[in-house]
Amino acid sequence: MNVQVVYCNHQTADLSVREKLAFASEAELLRAYDALRARFPASEHVVVSTCNRVELYTAQEAAGDAPSTRELAQFFSEFHDLPIEAFLGDLLARTGTEAVRHLFDVACSIDSMVLGESQIVSQVKSAYDIATKGNANGPLTNALFQRALTVSRRVRTETRLSEGRISIASVAVGEFGRNIFDRFDDKTILVIGAGEMAEETLRYLQNEGVGRIVVVYRTPENSQRLVHEFGGQAQPWADLDMWLGRANIIISTTGADRPIVDAERFRKVRRRGAGEPVFILDLGAPRDFDPAVAEVDEGVFLYDIDDLERTCAQNRAARTTEIARARDIVEEETARFMHDVYHKATGPIIQRLRERWHDVSRQELELLFRKLPDLDSNDQQAIERTVERIVNKLLHPPLETLRDEARDGTPHGLLDAVRRLFHLH
Repeated sequence: MNVQVVYCNHQTADLSVREKLAFASEAELLRAYDALRARFPASEHVVVSTCNRVELYTAQEAAGDAPSTRELAQFFSEFHDLPIEAFLGDLLARTGTEAVRHLFDVACSIDSMVLGESQIVSQVKSAYDIATKGNANGPLTNALFQRALTVSRRVRTETRLSEGRISIASVAVGEFGRNIFDRFDDKTILVIGAGEMAEETLRYLQNEGVGRIVVVYRTPENSQRLVHEFGGQAQPWADLDMWLGRANIIISTTGADRPIVDAERFRKVRRRGAGEPVFILDLGAPRDFDPAVAEVDEGVFLYDIDDLERTCAQNRAARTTEIARARDIVEEETARFMHDVYHKATGPIIQRLRERWHDVSRQELELLFRKLPDLDSNDQQAIERTVERIVNKLLHPPLETLRDEARDGTPHGLLDAVRRLFHLH
């Protein structure tokens, strides 16, 4: 039995590569499974494709049927009409125990950008369900992915890994934003400038069902890009003060070399507005909002990048013990799964070998007892026990070797040798 994974994720490849290798829809995945079955008929397949990773898991009864990394890369190349050189260097491959451990890490979100995120286990389950729908998986991948979901449940229930957010966006929305607003669907969000963290925070807010999104930027092209991705409307830079007074949430990251909003400017804005609470995320470095803006009135809640990173670091430090506990669970479950898999691989051969040798010994004993009819039952039993001990001692070294090698991987070579040497089928 053999398990392997070929993958690229947020740690191994940039977003542009992952986007090119990703499968955009269930329909596209089902077409991919048709192609995989045609190309590798002796393999089972499950694809996990998200914004942060593209992973192809394969499993085979015989290791010799496993496709190489190059062959799997060729599949990606032809399916996506992409030169193989454009991504081959970003692919990693794992086999056997390492492949199983990798999937368990993924399902438990140990391998995620945000430790403890709950979304990934749903994505793994969805990937498994689509593979089932596409008739792409089988007994080995079924057992593997079912165990991965079990491991994920163990980590969630036995550790506190999912407690305490550690990404800028999740802290901004989940910890700071939720302390100010009970809901986001009726709020107006003003985005000033553009930047990776601003986009990530906006994405979190979008998942919360935000209301109106307004983008103000000096360059219209950048405003249109954000509007195209997240919806909403682009407004000219000249209208910034008007929207500062109307927004409930302000996300700012302009890249300016000095604050663009000081306390006096914001005080005038607040006088013209309704005086409702306003949540300001200043993601600029240096700051876009003067720290004194926070003192304009009690309804202004200003957080800058230092506040966010400080909370992230505290949450991350608090998780150190939980990460270690989660990894212990993954190691325990990986060893258990591999033991189960290898037992299934070696068990039938070991059983058949025992049966063959004991059959031979019984046949020879019957011949012996017919030649020596004067032996009483006690003598016969003594001879039978002696022969049984001899057989067990002769069997012990090869069977122990099979078990020892099975702890590190399916001993395909030894199994094949035993089958051939003793004519086992």
